[in-house]
Amino acid sequence: MSRIQLAINVDDIDRAVDFYRTVFATEPAKVREGYANFAVADPPMKLVLIQNPDAAGTVNHLGVEVETTAQVTAFAERVAAEGIDATDVANTECCFAEQDKTYVRDADALEWEVYTVLADAPGAVLTTAGASVCCAPAAGEADAAPSSTGCC
Repeated sequence: MSRIQLAINVDDIDRAVDFYRTVFATEPAKVREGYANFAVADPPMKLVLIQNPDAAGTVNHLGVEVETTAQVTAFAERVAAEGIDATDVANTECCFAEQDKTYVRDADALEWEVYTVLADAPGAVLTTAGASVCCAPAAGEADAAPSSTGCC
């Protein structure tokens, strides 16, 4: 199963969790300090909340969660064949999970990631740098890399 991921910056993680718990009638799949995510069944979506009150905007980044690394690789190869640069990040800890992922940016520099979760990483640390958080390559590491650190 693939599903869209929406990662948003929130001012107060507890208030946001309460709100989305009610809106989507589901409990969060993971809650950590300054972080929560929901695996929403209807509509199929991964909703990620990142406490980041100093963020310049609400959208942190967008993504597509897939089941396997092979699907991540296939996506990266497909978009590269069409002329879109993709930045691969293999076996990284991000948002309290071990993941394989690739990043692309749209024409307006909106970050999208296609990723698979390999394992839970409960000891990981959520860090904030700029408007995004977590584990993407730093600016300048590759042309398609997010402008600050990205996530999830």
